[in-house]
Formats: sequence, structure tokens, C-alpha cells
Amino acid sequence: MSILSDRVKGLKPSATLAVDAKAKALKEQGEDILNLSAGEPDFDTPEHIKKACIKALEEGFTKYVATQGIPSLRKVICQRIKEDYGLDYSPEEVIVSSGAKQAIFNLLLALVNPGDEVLILSPYWVSYPPMVEIAGGIPKIVPARFEKRFEPDLTDVKASITQRTRGIILNSPSNPTGLIYSRDFYLGLSEIIKEHNLWVISDDIYDRLRFDGKGPENILTFAPELKDRVFLVNGVSKTYAMTGWRIGWAVGPKEVIKACANLQGQSTSHATSFAQKGAEAALTGPQEPVEIMVKAFANRAKVLCQALKEIPGLRFHEPQGAFYVFVDFSAYYGKKTEAEKEIQNSLDMAEYLLEQAKVALVPGVAFGDDAFLRISFATSEEVLKSAVERIKQALNKLR
Repeated sequence: MSILSDRVKGLKPSATLAVDAKAKALKEQGEDILNLSAGEPDFDTPEHIKKACIKALEEGFTKYVATQGIPSLRKVICQRIKEDYGLDYSPEEVIVSSGAKQAIFNLLLALVNPGDEVLILSPYWVSYPPMVEIAGGIPKIVPARFEKRFEPDLTDVKASITQRTRGIILNSPSNPTGLIYSRDFYLGLSEIIKEHNLWVISDDIYDRLRFDGKGPENILTFAPELKDRVFLVNGVSKTYAMTGWRIGWAVGPKEVIKACANLQGQSTSHATSFAQKGAEAALTGPQEPVEIMVKAFANRAKVLCQALKEIPGLRFHEPQGAFYVFVDFSAYYGKKTEAEKEIQNSLDMAEYLLEQAKVALVPGVAFGDDAFLRISFATSEEVLKSAVERIKQALNKLR
């Protein structure tokens, strides 16, 4: 008889973290692995941010702080949202957590009752459905088609809503597609949200990593009247190359933010004190490192997409932001390897490419679409070119 709780018996590890760990393990064993699975910038954290953290350490800023986050950082987060979105928030409407992932987790625990349904637009970040399930809710996946640039039909969104539907999670630029939702989609969706009185978690972690020169956008950009039911989630991990620092935040109606603080107080307490000082320096300091990184990602996206276009049968949309491209490999499904194993799905393809090409990609089934694999271009152009050439050779060997 298992002593495990029901909530964890069917819980699977994060596919992206699992592939990344396997790729790194193989590399440590001497394998020449090109790892295009990781969802983190390959840039170093900017020096002024590291210095701010070191200064905090040297000054003894290593003790407990407020569970909700240090006041100065929460104030700076409000200022950043005002600058980026033109929205006014108070520090009491902000909670700092150990990464944006914990911020989303806290929100779902605070908002979801057993049996509540939460809409998740496909393809989606791998952790959304498990988080909803851990909170006792039911993830309702809303399909989207490649032909419509993975923007769900609003009729499909409405058809997915039942009397038990309570909220929706949005992510743009998207992980895994790198695409950005259109103004028309946001406007149409906002009417549905108002009609059915849904709350919204807007995962804005990639909001400043976009290649069109525009500033950050989310649903409140187009429907600010929804402010009393929208929760903005963000952090420093992607924008400032601070993935290991684990600083993120949620911003929204005070009652729910307070509930998140109570939850966090009974779990992790506050995010690391001196790391919060680093995050404060990131938001207030020079933004040129972000601009340099975005320009590099945009160039890499062009290089990667141009190389992928030379492989017959692959389909993808060129990303508009983040550092991912979602590629349809299904034209090669049904073919066999030299060992006579048939490639049937994205898991088979990812395994084959790791073994044959020594290239690590994340299977699309983890994101809700088994025809695809996610490629991260958070690495050098040379590595990207080499990886695509290896993929091309490996696919040519299938018959």
C-alpha cells in the first residue's frame, strides 16, 4: 500500500526540467550534447545587479524580511508596471515570491476550490495543468490551430466554459510558441471574461522579450476595466538572466494578494532577502543589458528559422518574442530508425534526436501538442546552426 497522497501519485516531473537534466547528465559523461531544451537565457546576470546583491550581503542583509517582500522592491515593482503598462498599483497589492512559478502556484491555491475549472490555452507552459490539479481544480484545455498562429477561436473559448469555470491563464509572448496574442483576440476574450465573471492570471514573464520594438502588452492593455479581476505575474528570471535567483511576483486585488501572503507564510516564508535587493537593482538600474539580450535573441531567431526552413517537412511560425520556436515534426512520424524503431510521437522524436543527433529538444506533448517539439534559441548562433545540421542529418536517416 502506497503512503503517497492522491495529489502526487499521478504528478509527473516538469518535462522541460527533465530533458534539461538528462542533457546535462549526458554532457557530464562526455557526450557532445547540444542542449536546446533549457528555458533560460545563456547571458550572465548584469554586473550592477550582482554588485547590489553582494553589497546587501556585506551589509548583513541576510535576516528574515516581510513575507510579502521588502517594501522597497514592492514599490519598485509598482513603478515598473506604471512605466510599462500605465497601471497604478500600491505595494499592498504586490507579493514577492520565490520565482514567478511560486507566484502562480500561490494564486491558484488562493483562487481554486475543488472541482473548479480553469481554462488553459493550448499550447501551454507545461506546469499550468499540474498546478491547477494540485490546487484541486480541473484544467480545461482550449485548442488552437497552427493555421491560426495558435490563437484560439473565441467560439472555442466560449464552448469550453461551464458553470464550474472560474478563471483563465494567459501567457504572451508564449512559451512554447514565442507568439504574441493579437489586439482583436484580447478584445474578444475580454468580453467573454466579463460575461462569465472569470478571473485572469496573466503570466507576463516574457513581456519585455519581444522583437517588434513595442513595449509590454497584456489583456489590461486592451481592457483596463478588468483590473479588479486580473492578476499580473512576472519576475526577473528571463528579462535579466536571473533564473537561479528565484525572484518573481504577483500583483492584483488586495484580498487575494493577502491570501497568497498567508499561504506563503505557511510554506516558504519570504523570498531570499539579498536576492530581492538584486531584483530591485535590476528593475531600477540600466536597462541596456535587456536591450542587448533582446537584440541577440531576435537575431538568433532569424538564424534558427532560416536554417530550419532548409529541412523538408518541418512547419513553424517565426517567433515574435521569448526565445523559443515550436516546430511541427509530424511529417517524419511513421518513419523508422536504423534500428527499425518507428517514430510515433514527439517523445519518440525527442529521444531519437538526443540519441542520434546529440541534440536535446522538449517533446510537444508536454505543451499539449504532440506534433511539435520546442526548440530554445537561448544559445549561440554557432550552436544553433550546428544543432539544425545535426537534426537534418538525423531526419535524413529515417526511412
